[in-house]
Amino acid sequence: MDSKFRFVIVAAKRAKQLIRGSKPRIKSKSKNPIRIAQMEVTKGLVNYDIIEPKKEQISKPEEEGFIGEKIRGKSEEPIKKDEGKAKKKVAKPKDKPKDKPKDKPKDKAKEKPKKKKKGDKT
Repeated sequence: MDSKFRFVIVAAKRAKQLIRGSKPRIKSKSKNPIRIAQMEVTKGLVNYDIIEPKKEQISKPEEEGFIGEKIRGKSEEPIKKDEGKAKKKVAKPKDKPKDKPKDKPKDKAKEKPKKKKKGDKT
């Protein structure tokens, strides 16, 4: 296999075939179709073809450069550094209700009795 990516794709397609009922090409202890497919591809038992893309499918970039220039257009002014940043908002204090009952403090967890040491007589 010339590429890890190609290995994964070929093994995945073979695993789908095994799941749909195709018979395995090797004997294996594993019952997992994914693992069986990986072993088959590693041993070279799975045939595959590399299909070259057609010239029509390959797109060539028209011009290299910043893509934002095409979006923004030439008629607009360039963006200044400070314009794009959001202004900081300061939170205003809100009136809080004064008579809101507070939660009761929780009782301390029951303390476990301390273990007696061998030398203590209490």
